[in-house]
Amino acid sequence: MAVTKMQGWSDFTDRLWNRLPLHLRRFIVSMTVFIMGSTVRGEWFLFWIYYRKAFGDHPTTKHASVPNGTTISPSENPWLFNLDDICLQGLGFYWLWATTVSFAIYLLSGAFLHWHFYIRQRDRASEWKCQPTKFPSSETIREEVLLGSSSLLLASSITGVVACYVMNGGKCTIYYRVEDYGWSWLILSVPVVFLWQDYLTYWAHRIYHHPFLYRHFHKIHHKFKHPTAFSAVAFHPVELFTLQAILFSPMFLYPVHWTIFVGSLAYNYYHGIVDHSGVTFEAQWWQPWQPDAMFHDNHHQYTFVNFGVNCKYWDKIHGTDKRKTRRP
Repeated sequence: MAVTKMQGWSDFTDRLWNRLPLHLRRFIVSMTVFIMGSTVRGEWFLFWIYYRKAFGDHPTTKHASVPNGTTISPSENPWLFNLDDICLQGLGFYWLWATTVSFAIYLLSGAFLHWHFYIRQRDRASEWKCQPTKFPSSETIREEVLLGSSSLLLASSITGVVACYVMNGGKCTIYYRVEDYGWSWLILSVPVVFLWQDYLTYWAHRIYHHPFLYRHFHKIHHKFKHPTAFSAVAFHPVELFTLQAILFSPMFLYPVHWTIFVGSLAYNYYHGIVDHSGVTFEAQWWQPWQPDAMFHDNHHQYTFVNFGVNCKYWDKIHGTDKRKTRRP
């Protein structure tokens, strides 16, 4: 009975979907991938914080409040620890918003993409699927969602903490006025941030394929031989923390304009969804460095090739790319 109801729901939704113009359907799918990819780990909140900081918001005054309503400077009471002291005033508010919205985006966007490709077009898999003859089982998809949800809680929590820290005036190297470092550095910082994040991620990925680290941490991600968008955040917490630290590292190491940093996060997370979607998404004409979705899908199939994320040349340089002349 449940299967019949699901089929009926899918047929009804499919009829409504087919009434939309083709260009609108394509736009909705593209926007769903973009929204899911660029916001699912809570970074949307960080974008908002940077925007507010850039256009006039200032850090709140950091004092510790005591029960009787009086206000005491932390220096006056060295025994009183308060989140205000470490620029985390109002952390609960930031954490709640970062995690709640991230879960909503993850589940709703992921469900839509799964319906659009894996249910609606299942009988035409050769037209869109990286592995057209192989589909994950319902049990595997449930594992993806459960592991992805637990990982998402950690990732969005980290983003919530960082957003709270920045909003309360915590020290970082993000700047908001172009004139502070000039247009030359602004332009140069685009490839600097991209290469920094992506090359470190390439090596972190390779290191996690060391037998010990693979067995204890990374193997859980490779349970998904036929990945879907749900698996994009399905990592062991230790590995996820490592990857988040790499992506956030520029804001604590060298000057980077907030728009460049925000763009780098959106770019990385968007392609994380694309690469794990199992759909044959192609790189755009202006992205000669960017591998297509099949590149990372091959990594999930063969495990020890194609470690790169957003630059296919790292694998070519280090000889880890998948070639017809090399056995996977």
